[in-house]
Amino acid sequence: MNYITSICILLIASSLQADDNHVHIDQSGANMQMEIDQIAGTINKVDLSIDGISNSLDIDQIGSNNEVSWVDYWGSGSSWGGDLDGNNNSLHFYQYCSRGSSCAKSDVGFHILGNDNEVRWGQGGTLDDINDTTFGNDGDEGGGSKLNLDIHGNDNKLAGVQRNGSANVWSAHTATIYLYSNDNEVWVNQNTDGAKTFSLTTNNDENSVSVEQTGYAAHTGTITLTGSAPTTLSLLQQGTTAQSYSLSQNCITIGGCGVSVTQGQ
Repeated sequence: MNYITSICILLIASSLQADDNHVHIDQSGANMQMEIDQIAGTINKVDLSIDGISNSLDIDQIGSNNEVSWVDYWGSGSSWGGDLDGNNNSLHFYQYCSRGSSCAKSDVGFHILGNDNEVRWGQGGTLDDINDTTFGNDGDEGGGSKLNLDIHGNDNKLAGVQRNGSANVWSAHTATIYLYSNDNEVWVNQNTDGAKTFSLTTNNDENSVSVEQTGYAAHTGTITLTGSAPTTLSLLQQGTTAQSYSLSQNCITIGGCGVSVTQGQ
């Protein structure tokens, strides 16, 4: 068996001190293709413990005070295989901040156990839809975003962005997403400014979830979907006033469930 590992790491810092940018990788497996770019900033950090084969990881961190790592309350992950354990995963994390030393800390913490996951998430970045593979930015981002991502299972597809700079508000966005099963497809867009919080938990197969929280208000969404049948959910919270929504669904009917919620203008 041939073991192929390709790692490309680019670190460009405004000042070269020992604690500016940090990359730590603890790898066990084969066919890992990894590219990590930490550009034009300081205090960027990547900690990875990888166990598996045929994985692909691409991390872009532009600006300062960005971190992609295991989440502290999950532990280091080294005892159970790391923060990427499985085969044929394709991951792309993007974090961007334009405020230099004033960038608030942004975190992406993830643990993936399973096969054939495709994950793409941007903080301070933009994507057109779930199929878009190229991140953009508006050139005015303050950082402070935090995402916890925990995916168990196979054939999940997830893409999402959250940013906070278009109105120079720079307030924090928070997204917590857990997918414990197979064949989920989720697209989340928190956009832009105002404190937005989103939490999603799914425990069954073949979900299709699309969530948008836009505008300048403080929107909050909490969604939990369980059951044995396919579930489709579309939630839009939009406008200049605060919106809040919590959904807990247990659907076991033949043919699945469909929910659509729209709030505000």
